[in-house]
Amino acid sequence: MVSTAPKSTEKLADTEPTVRLTVAQATVRFLGNQYVERDGQRHKFFAGCLGIFGHGNVAGIGQALLQDEVEAAEAGVEPALKYVLGRNEQAMVHTAVGYARQRDRLQTWAVTASVGPGATNMLTGAALATINRLPVLLLPSDTFATRVSAPVLQELELPSSGDVTVNDAFKPLSRYFDRVWRPEQLPAALLGAMRVLTDPVETGTATVALPQDVQAEAFDWPVSLFAERTWHIGRPLPERTALARAAEVIRSAAKPLIVAGGGVIYSGANDALAQFVARTGIPVSETQAGKGAVLHDDPRSVGAIGSTGTTAANALAADADVVIGIGTRYSDFTSASRTAFNNPEVRFVNINVASLDSVKHGGISVVADAREALDALSELLADYSVSERYRDRTAGLMAEWNDTVSSVYRTEDGVPLNQNQVIGLVNTLSDARDVVVCAAGSMPGDLHKLWRTRDRKGYHVEYGYSCMGYEIAGGIGVRMAAPDRDVFVMVGDGSYLMMATELVTAVQEGVKVIPVLVQNHGFASIGGLSESLGSQRFGTAYRYRGADGRLDGDTLPVDLAANAASLGADVIKAGTAAEFADAVKTAKAAETTTVIYVETDPLVYAPDSHSWWDVPVSETSTLDSTQQAYQRYADWKKVQRPLINPSDR
Repeated sequence: MVSTAPKSTEKLADTEPTVRLTVAQATVRFLGNQYVERDGQRHKFFAGCLGIFGHGNVAGIGQALLQDEVEAAEAGVEPALKYVLGRNEQAMVHTAVGYARQRDRLQTWAVTASVGPGATNMLTGAALATINRLPVLLLPSDTFATRVSAPVLQELELPSSGDVTVNDAFKPLSRYFDRVWRPEQLPAALLGAMRVLTDPVETGTATVALPQDVQAEAFDWPVSLFAERTWHIGRPLPERTALARAAEVIRSAAKPLIVAGGGVIYSGANDALAQFVARTGIPVSETQAGKGAVLHDDPRSVGAIGSTGTTAANALAADADVVIGIGTRYSDFTSASRTAFNNPEVRFVNINVASLDSVKHGGISVVADAREALDALSELLADYSVSERYRDRTAGLMAEWNDTVSSVYRTEDGVPLNQNQVIGLVNTLSDARDVVVCAAGSMPGDLHKLWRTRDRKGYHVEYGYSCMGYEIAGGIGVRMAAPDRDVFVMVGDGSYLMMATELVTAVQEGVKVIPVLVQNHGFASIGGLSESLGSQRFGTAYRYRGADGRLDGDTLPVDLAANAASLGADVIKAGTAAEFADAVKTAKAAETTTVIYVETDPLVYAPDSHSWWDVPVSETSTLDSTQQAYQRYADWKKVQRPLINPSDR
């Protein structure tokens, strides 16, 4: 006989209308009625629910989604939550994240998984969403609240605590976490999750764990819980005194530089930034998340900054006397591990909705929405402009870099392609509004410095977590969020092998993406890094073991093109520029997912950024390569600085 959790008979006061639903059914109905509004534009917050069912959620959330779908079909309306079946729990979170970023954090998906490994498979995705500050709601199943059958399948038993489950691992990875032990707790948990998901400062992963017995338990809910609820996305205004101090510092600058981060794009501050720099002449550099803050052909654009930056941006950064950070969290790549800004008199002005980021490097803190702050600064600095000499230097440095990019983009007839040329071909053959997606390996850095952005939402590189396997899953989310744009997914063989299975989801849902699968027989990025650190590319190539037992034998006969075809995608092999151009034309004209497969040489690098990334080198070694690498490391450490501004300057 199967035990079930006791049914709740509690009812609200007779004056309050109620409806009897399970916890799972109530969750689906509630989420389907959540809306967001910014600048007068209102729409549903959840596009749907991605899910994989197991014993923990098939009879709870699974049944609720089925019922929602059937009832909607009978009524001739859309379901409250559209359901999409994924192939990997981690990948489903990536899809939700890709969708949320493309929609400027104003819309996302819920993601459900079964108890145990299904739930914990989402941990990597949870970390990625929180680090990138992108909203996603996770609904992992959990063990029995009643403990009537304990220990149940996949339950973590700790001798020191009876209430800990594997889902507690989500706590440090989530911006909000709750576990619904009783139906009565559900409204507060869902409202708490919505508060965080729709807060530009707090947003990230919100996790609401649902014990499998509680999901199926019925309760009398107040009808008002399911009324449409609109969450207003505000634009925090800058405090007047802080803004005046910021304007004063900027006005004193002879060699200012803007570092534009993702906050510019999420705020929709692109036009405000373009107008501000057109008048002042201040050059704009971009972080990974901020690429697209200004378009590549803007005369003030100096491209990527930091470890994967352009030589133009990094040269200006080295001399800048005032750095204006807008919507950036100053990651180590942005600051080149705190070696980028080396003017001894440099000062920082930081504009950010998050106070955590606004105080970094001891800068003038302006806690505000990027667009509002830029509009206000434009008024205060109406009479300010950089010198013609500085404008000329900016233009000259960028002209040199553009010549460099053009030279590495250049191809030769009939000659095999390298990765720089593949990027160049995608960049030039794609439409301006198409989106390039990437996350891990050597391509994110190469894209950051080489890609010429022509649309504010045309560049999508996940580099907060740089998660291998993100690309195809994230690309699906981008395409679902922007069905009128083609999405080029740039993925190396190492990252492809991590999570190729989501091609099946793309085929199933008719979500067209164009993966550009670059085969270089190993981990090109870490191979190059390993070599630079004196570790001789150890463990980074896909090879058989040689006679001496080391992984230095022949290349493995892995056929990734055949693998992609076996998952339902169309595949085109391209070895030359002409073949690649034909492949792009065919893929864009197709209505289904088409993989463009190309082999490249991992030893052909992108142009040097004249910059550094702090990766410690073994301090002592018997290897000459490591000894030499350590000396280079020690030399860079002499340049590294804490970057803290004296508060009285």
